[in-house]
Order: sequence, then C-alpha cells, then structure tokens
Amino acid sequence: MTALRKAQVRERERYMFEALISPRGVAVVGASQNPTKLGYGVARNLVVSNYGGAIHFINPRGGRLFDRPIYPDLASVPDPVDLAMVMIPAALVPGVLEDCGRRGIRFAIVGAGGFREIGPEGEALERRCLEIAHAHGIHVLGPNSIGYLDTHLPINATFLPLPGPIPGDIAFLSHSGAICEAVIDWARGQGFGLSRLVSLGNQMDLTEGDLLSAIATDPNTRVVAMYMEGVGDGPTFIEQARRVTSEKPVVAIKVGRSEGGRRAVASHTGAMAGEDVAFDAAFRKAGVIRARHSEEMFDWARALAWCPLPTGPRMAILTNAGGPGAIAADALEAVGLELAELAESTQDQLRELLPPAASTRNPIDMLAGAGPREYADGLRMALADSGVDGVIVILPPPPMTTAAEVAGAIIPVIRSTSKPVVIALMGEELIAHAARLFRQSHIPDYRFPERAASAMQVLVERARQLVEPAETLPCLTRIRIEAARQALNGAEVGETGFVDAVIAAKVVESYGIQTPPTILAHTSEEAVEAANRMGYPVALKIVSADLPHKSDVGGVLLDLETPREVAEGFKRVSDIPDVAKVQAGILGVIVQAMVPPGQDVIVGVVRDAQFGPLMMFGSGGVEVEALKDVAFALAPLTQHEAEDMLERTWAGRRLQGYRNLLPTDRAAVVDVLLRLGQLSVDLPQVAEVEINPLRALPGEDGAMAMDVRLRLEP
Repeated sequence: MTALRKAQVRERERYMFEALISPRGVAVVGASQNPTKLGYGVARNLVVSNYGGAIHFINPRGGRLFDRPIYPDLASVPDPVDLAMVMIPAALVPGVLEDCGRRGIRFAIVGAGGFREIGPEGEALERRCLEIAHAHGIHVLGPNSIGYLDTHLPINATFLPLPGPIPGDIAFLSHSGAICEAVIDWARGQGFGLSRLVSLGNQMDLTEGDLLSAIATDPNTRVVAMYMEGVGDGPTFIEQARRVTSEKPVVAIKVGRSEGGRRAVASHTGAMAGEDVAFDAAFRKAGVIRARHSEEMFDWARALAWCPLPTGPRMAILTNAGGPGAIAADALEAVGLELAELAESTQDQLRELLPPAASTRNPIDMLAGAGPREYADGLRMALADSGVDGVIVILPPPPMTTAAEVAGAIIPVIRSTSKPVVIALMGEELIAHAARLFRQSHIPDYRFPERAASAMQVLVERARQLVEPAETLPCLTRIRIEAARQALNGAEVGETGFVDAVIAAKVVESYGIQTPPTILAHTSEEAVEAANRMGYPVALKIVSADLPHKSDVGGVLLDLETPREVAEGFKRVSDIPDVAKVQAGILGVIVQAMVPPGQDVIVGVVRDAQFGPLMMFGSGGVEVEALKDVAFALAPLTQHEAEDMLERTWAGRRLQGYRNLLPTDRAAVVDVLLRLGQLSVDLPQVAEVEINPLRALPGEDGAMAMDVRLRLEP
C-alpha cells in the first residue's frame, strides 16, 4: 500500500470513528428514573460530565429525567444522534438495533450481558444482533460493555459510579468492565488521570484492533494501556498496533499465561508454542510493551507519559541511605541496565558538596543528613555528567527535614532536564505531601527502588524501539513455490498429519534450504549401493509418516562406515518393535551423507489460530523441550527480527564462537529462518515444519537441515 493510500485509509478510519468517540448526540435507550438501574447511571454520567452534545432519553414509559424529556422510542428523538447507548435486557437488543438502522444511527454500545458468555442460546442471540448490525451498517461496541469516556471532550458514557477519572494523558482499553471501574478509582488515589477509557466487552463487532488507532490519535493521549483477555482479530491488531506504536507507546497486560492454554501437537515447536508465546511474539512484532501485572502496566505508563526518553542504559542513583541504594543497584542490573561510571570531575563536585563520609561513586550516598540543597545540587551534578543517561532519586523520609521540602527543591531541576528522572519515594504517611507535589508536576514516584528501576528500563526499551530502523521484507532468491506444491500434492499423509521425511526435505529444498545428500532405499542391498555411491560414513533413518520422532524408537543410526554396517543397520531399523505399536507404515529407509561437525540448533514454524505462522529458534537436539532455550516471532520475518531471535537465545549467541566452539555460519542460519518463514506464508496448507537439528557449519560453509518434519492441516 502506498504512503498516500495509507494516509487516506487512516483519515477514513478517523472520520468513521468520530461519531463513536466524539458524537454530536447520544440517545440512551433504556434510560430509567430508578437510581438502581444502569440506564439511570448512564443518563446521570452524561449530564454530570458536562458533555456539550445533545442528550436524549428513551423509555416507553415516558416522563422526565434530569429535567429532560423521555421519548417513547428512537424514531421520536430529534437530531442529532450519532450514538445509541443500549441499556436494556439482552432479548430486546435485536429490535433496538433495527430501530437504530431505520433511524440512521451508525454506532451503538450494548451494556447488557446474557450473550455468548452464557452458552449456545446467548451465542445465537449475539450472532443475530451482529447480522442486524451488519445489514444496517451499524458498528457495535459490546455487548457486556460499560461504555466509554473522554475526560477532555468531555463525555462520560458509562454507568460507573462518580466521581470519574481526573483528566490525564493515559488512555485505557479493557476487556473487563470491572477492571475499568477499579482503575478509575485507583488512578485517582495514585494522582494520575486518564484521557480516554473504553470497555470492549464481548467484542461482538468492534475489537481492540479497530479502536486502538482511533483512541491513540487523540492529541491528549500520550500512552495507551490495555487489559487483554484475548484478541478479536490478530492480524488487524498487529497492523493497528504497529501504526500506533511508531508514534505513541502502548503497554498491555495479557492474562492467561497458564500451561492450560497450550496446544497439544506432535512437534517440539508445537508443544512449546502455546497461546501466551504467540501473544509475546505478536506484541514484539507490533511494538507493544508487555507488562506482567496491572500495577506494572500503570507504573510504566506513567513513566512513558511523563518522562523524556534516555539516550542509553547508564543510570545514576542518588540516595540518602546506603541500603536502598544497594537495592536500586541490584534492581537496575536485574532489568538489564547499567550503573553509570561517574566522571572524576563529577565526583570532585560531589566531594565539595557532601560530607567526607559520603560516597561520591555510583550509587551516590549523601548520608542521612542530606536535605533539599544536597538533593537538588547532587541531582544537578549527576544529570550534567555526560556518562549518565538517567537518574533514580531515592527519598525515604529524611530525619532533619521533610520529603516535601526535598521534593520542592528537586522538582525544578527535574523539569529543566532532558534526561529521565524517576523517584523512589519510600514510606507512606510521611511522604504523602511529597507524592502529591511530584504527581502535580508529572514526575513519576514509586514506593520501592525495584519499581523505579523497572520504570527506567521501560523508558530505555521505548527509546530503543524508536531508533530501530524500519525494515522491509527481504527479497529471497532460489525459491520454487510450484515445486514445493507439487511435492505436497503427491504426499502420503500419516495419521498424525505428517508427511514422510523425503517429501518434507523436498519442500524445504524448494525454498533454498540445504539438506544433506539423501537416497531412499527399500532393501538392504539398495541401502549398501546408495552408501557406496555416496561415500562413507553415512546415516540411516527410517521413513514413516506416522513416526515423526524417529530417534525416540531407535529409528536413526549414525556414522556407519562399511557396507556390512549399513546392511545390518537397515535390518535393525526395519525391525524395531515400536513400529508395529504405533501402526507406522514404513516407506523405506533413507541413506544420508554424514555432515561435518558444527553447532546444532532447532528452527520451526507452527500455525497459530489467532496470529498465523509462529517461528521458533533455539537449542536443538532431543532435549529442546527440557532446555527451553528458544525464541519465537511471527512470520514473515525481517532481517532484524530473524537476527533478534538468535540474540535472544544462548544457542544463537554461541554461533559466533564460545570457548572450544568454533564460529559458525550465523548468516546462513538467519537465511534459513527467513526462508522457512516465507514458506509458511506461501503454503497455508502446512500446519507446522520443524528442522531439528539444523547444523550450522564452521566459517561460511552454510547450514544443513539434518532432519525435517512437516505436518499438513487436517
């Protein structure tokens, strides 16, 4: 898509959602005079929020509510109406959507429960509502949505209790309405505000992918935070998120990390590629920063919204107590950041400022007597050091002054710098006033040094995101798609869906992935003849579509050096008892040339139901699942993504050489990852492919796919 076309699509999307995000008029269907009803809560919040558009109430009983008339139906409501808040029982929703269609209303928020979450009957009702909405061109948020709000427009189209959030710069999208309510109250207590909040509900129609870009275009939003239980449309989410994260940070928490979410498949790749792994890969591809828990998500969101980004990972620690300074130093190292080496000139200035017993190295321990002047001047000196990229200020209640006085002294220093400063404000009652001062100045404070270090790390991560070069997909040569398709068309498929090793090898060879010389033998005589032609030593491997893990049953023999060993080996692998047990039909035995020594790794791809082809790279061999030294990414891969997979594993890093391990052809391994990713995109009938091991050869001698397994979609 051209840049002009992308801009046109983006503009159309913005206008399309303008009626939802900034409606000219809102109709509350099911508005109630009963304060215990949701329809009353929505009506109250719209009025109290000082929303400047038209507000219309609908209820067949009529009457007045908040000094406004209650209309009997949507047809009676005067213009303008862009949005209908549908606060009625689930069974009545289809009829109201029909009314919206006739009235020309293009957006509806359905608050009722009782849809697919209750079972088949509710699922059928939800499907009927969606059909009606599509027929009339209506976009639906929900059902099970508490609505949305914008603190700057302003509008509060929710039924949540008052007071609502204070105006701020963090937008929040959530699959859980209860989380929305808790976050609003917690944010007020923590002293930070929200720009927009959207409750996604069941995502019958509109998903997080549809709304993310529209929410993020808000000029009052600096960061988007998301609570996710799943994803409505994986590719759309990635596309929208990549667009947003190129301009604004997105922090998400995705629940459901448990083992119960894993998919049971036959290969190592499939066994290790659970739902949570796929989300990790999707977030990485989209540039979304994944938090482990809710508090961390908002810790990070505040730092990203309020702090400048660092130019590197070198951090200084300024404290009045050695213990918290040591905790902060450990925490920085734990999150991959560095303690800055202070320049000698900086240390000289600190010696003039501080008592002789103070530590002028990093962490800078000013001792318990440090007051506002020491904190302010010490911070100024640390920030002026060119070897310092950011500072963590640790402030327990000082014994000779107050935390608020220290806060008042250092806030001007922090606001005048282009480097990030986060505060570990330790305590509770004695630091409450200081906390308010920091929050009013949009300076993030955290109760413990570990949280401050974590916030600093996410600033470094975001800075790295923005400097990574934009990449296009590589242009791969030597790919013969038709040859791969022909090989698969004639493949005999076993009960598990795997094709035999000969066909699997032909498919990857068609994509320019090198395999050892191989000959299929049906008799011991043919095996000996093949070995004689090929040259010794050779390997023998049983060929069966129903036996993907050949080595587990003794179906692989290596380093056979004579015709006699080959003949005896052929008989041995042909007669293994496990063949009958697994009902495997033997297609023959392959004779394969032994490959020179190198480093063995595993590469694979499995098709994820939500996001598509999911690539794996890591330590190979039979212990891959035990070692769990693996990295995942979504295909197709860019050069940077493939190299990053190697960097995230020990198996990839050691390809450059380690102790007695010679450097191997790392570029060839990257090339195999790129080609396997392209294969998975071009051949959607392939459910998974695994090369284990892929042997990286020394120097620039390439990489060899020693054993290939390929499973087709049922």
